[in-house]
Formats: sequence, structure tokens, C-alpha cells
Amino acid sequence: MLGRLNHVAIAVPDLATATAVYRDTLGAKVTAAQALPEHGVTVVFIDLGNTKVELLEPLGEKSPIAAFLEKNPSGGMHHVCYEVDDIVAARDRLKAGGARVLGDGNPKIGAHGKPVLFLHPKDFAGTLVELEQA
Repeated sequence: MLGRLNHVAIAVPDLATATAVYRDTLGAKVTAAQALPEHGVTVVFIDLGNTKVELLEPLGEKSPIAAFLEKNPSGGMHHVCYEVDDIVAARDRLKAGGARVLGDGNPKIGAHGKPVLFLHPKDFAGTLVELEQA
């Protein structure tokens, strides 16, 4: 069911500062910041060739990563994103196996313009998992 690792997401308290560290200190190519109000985050992506790192900061008062940053003020790994060939079939298979899909269970359009879903971290060894349609 799982395809390749699409990205590892790191929540940061200050996107501009984190972007500068990756770009200037590590020499990474970083995309322009992209606001995703429907997800409550602003993101940039660092392309590593075989995968990406996503830096995300809260956007708006109801950002789902605000609580994460309250517990981890310096930021940290927030989720991993795997590609799947058929996100609805993957969702149905996972739910049938007892996994919890966050939100209303329906895919939303993510930062790459493709449908995404998030899976409860308690069902996946404490790691928030994002699935993205390949």
C-alpha cells in the first residue's frame, strides 16, 4: 500500500529563521513560502532529490500545530508523509483495520495540489502519518 516517502515535516516557531538555516547554513534549495489556510499552516519545501523536508509554521489562531509548538517551543519533527496509489482505497483499508483517520475522514487538497489524509499518531508508534495521493 505505501509508496515512497514524500516528505518529513518539521514544525518551526519561525519559518523565516528556519528557512535561512536550511538555505544559508546547509546550502539547501528552499521553495517560496506557501500559505495553506485550510490546513492552518504556512510551509516551505526543501528538495533533497529523493524526498523533501517540509518546514511548517502555524497560520491563524486555529492552527493544528500550535499545540505541538506549545509542547515543543523550539520545534521538531511533526509528521511523515507517504505516497499511496489510491488514497480512498488506502483510507478504507486502514479504517477496516482499526486505524483512525483524523478530521472528517475525507481527503483534502494538500500543499502539492493532491489529496491528503492524516492518521492518528497513537495508531502508528506515536508518529502522525500523512498519506498523499501519488
